[in-house]
Amino acid sequence: MERGKICAIYGNGNGKTSVALGKAVKAASVGKRVIMIQFLKGKGELSLEFLKRLEPELKIFRFEKKDMPYDQLSDQEKEEECRNIHNSMNFSRKVLQTGECELLILDEILGLLDNGILSVEEFRQICGMVSPDMEMILTGRKMPEALLACVDEAVEIRNCKTTQQ
Repeated sequence: MERGKICAIYGNGNGKTSVALGKAVKAASVGKRVIMIQFLKGKGELSLEFLKRLEPELKIFRFEKKDMPYDQLSDQEKEEECRNIHNSMNFSRKVLQTGECELLILDEILGLLDNGILSVEEFRQICGMVSPDMEMILTGRKMPEALLACVDEAVEIRNCKTTQQ
C-alpha cells in the first residue's frame, strides 16, 4: 500500500521544532489541517498561548503533565510520564487511522527512541500508517541509520558555530 510523505528533521542544532512549525503554518495557510503532538518537552517549556490562535487549522497537543523536560525528571517521575507518553502515542495512531489532518508533526518522537520509550518496530509501524494524502514530520536529536529507510526526506540541523556571551 502506498503511503504519504515522511520527513525527519533531526540533529544537535537548535530550531528543529521551529522548522516544523514553519511548515505547519505554511500548510495551514493553504487550508490544510495540521496536528502537532509534542513529546519529552514538559508542559512548561514553550508557551502555546500564541499558537492556540491558529486553531482550528493548527492544533498542538502535549500529554505530559510535568513542568520540566523528560531528561530532568527523577526515575519515578519518568515512569509516570511514560504513561502519559503512551497515551500520546495512542492519540497519534488514532489521528493516523482517522485521517484527522493532512500534516501530522510528531515533535521529539525520535527522542522516544533514544530513551527506550518507543521501539524501532513501533516506529516503523507508525511510519507505515501514513495515508497517501497525508504528510508526517518527525523531529529529534538522533536519527538512527537503520530508520532512514522509513523516511522520504531527512534534514539534519547542526550547530556550525556557537558564540558564548
